[in-house]
Amino acid sequence: MSATLARTIRHQAFDRLSDRRLHRELAYVGGQWTAGENGEGFDVNDPATGASLAWVAALGRSETVRAVDAASKAFPTWRVLLPQERAAILRRWFDLIVSSKEDLALLMTLEQGKPLEEARGEIDYAASFVEWYAEEARRVNAESVTSHLPETEMMVRREPLGVVALVTPWNFPSAMLTRKAAAALAAGCTIVAHPSSETPLSALALAELGERAGIPAGVFNVVTGDAETIVGTLCEDRRVRALSFTGSTEIGRLIAAQCAPTMKRLVMELGGHAPLIVFNDADIARAVKIAVDAKFATSGQDCLAANRIYVQRGIYARFCTAFAARVAALKVGMGLEDGVEIGPLMHERAIAKVEQQVADAVSCGARCLTGGQRHDAGTLFYQPTLLVDVPDNARIMHEETFGPVAAVTVFDTEAEVMARANATEYGLVAYVVTENGARQLRMGRALDYGMVAINRVKITGAPVPFGGVKQSGLGREGARHGLEAFTDLKYLCLDAA
Repeated sequence: MSATLARTIRHQAFDRLSDRRLHRELAYVGGQWTAGENGEGFDVNDPATGASLAWVAALGRSETVRAVDAASKAFPTWRVLLPQERAAILRRWFDLIVSSKEDLALLMTLEQGKPLEEARGEIDYAASFVEWYAEEARRVNAESVTSHLPETEMMVRREPLGVVALVTPWNFPSAMLTRKAAAALAAGCTIVAHPSSETPLSALALAELGERAGIPAGVFNVVTGDAETIVGTLCEDRRVRALSFTGSTEIGRLIAAQCAPTMKRLVMELGGHAPLIVFNDADIARAVKIAVDAKFATSGQDCLAANRIYVQRGIYARFCTAFAARVAALKVGMGLEDGVEIGPLMHERAIAKVEQQVADAVSCGARCLTGGQRHDAGTLFYQPTLLVDVPDNARIMHEETFGPVAAVTVFDTEAEVMARANATEYGLVAYVVTENGARQLRMGRALDYGMVAINRVKITGAPVPFGGVKQSGLGREGARHGLEAFTDLKYLCLDAA
């Protein structure tokens, strides 16, 4: 595609913004929109067309240190604000996000590729965390302790950690930022955020709205550029007291190792390899809908996506037939088109991984009922694909897919499927479809996952402690627990004699 055509497409797309100031290309440091020292930058491209959307500032080590400087300087003032004052600022931020929903969704669809309706849903989801933590800011309180010493009063307080670093992914560029940032801000921490270089526009737009809401200079910084340089600098800086990361388990391990010398608090939402287990007593139409929603949202590019679908033998054939028809009917296209359900994948690496997993599964004996190759909508589009009779030794049964490919296999007994579902290093979420109440409780207890969804897909939200076990992460985001992650407990013992 020529540079001229790319620029034309870029201008046409952004003409749809009602508030052009939300399209930011500079980083945000210390309350200032900031370019790199040498004017360096990087292209942000529409994955659906390859068109250039923006030339975003690429900051380096020195600018990252400057962002930590700004956050450190702002922390003493921010931490001593009355909780209701922080709450009021967060509430204004929430109101601005909601009123800018259409523009924020448009930016997300352009840079991430997800269907516009899904992007709107993510903005609602992102805003909900800001609203929730605006309320929770008022409830970071002290607790009294019954003294075991004579003439002594005891108290336990929660105090903000200080400067925290937030590293967010490309698949949910708004929600993953607000889920972390709103909790940290409510707790009284200041922030240096690093969004994915593939989707920085959503984070920069949220910074613009945060500035309008009255978040003071230095409290909320967004540093764009090379991840290795920026995150490495944040890991090394002793003033950064905590780091919250969403991304792959492999990168999470590297970050944890880099943070070890400075003993940072870590909150990590890492990879998933979710099983979806459908029992004989399930309603097939309902089970198919659950499977479609659990597998194909965000074009399968979701750590919560059902990667392994186990169906009991009594309904296996009927389920596969019905599921194949629904998968084949999924509409593929650019996210701004009406009715699109499957958008592009994020980059060529994702396409290559999907192709390799499908080829491997077929070579291991799986059958492809629909899809199985690239889609003619564009270079980063892949056909919604259904593989059945997938053996446990296939790569797709052990590796996260991050693409629109469903892998289905048969099982016979509850004990068997439980063992197979738990035979993974991951433990983020599991899905179960059954009408048997006793089985629902047994499965909920025995599945080795941080979250279990029974007869539904949507289970996350601001009041919910989101997170996994094993190699799927550390700590929780959302709920009161997400706020507590950015605080330290301080014990006060007062002589009352």
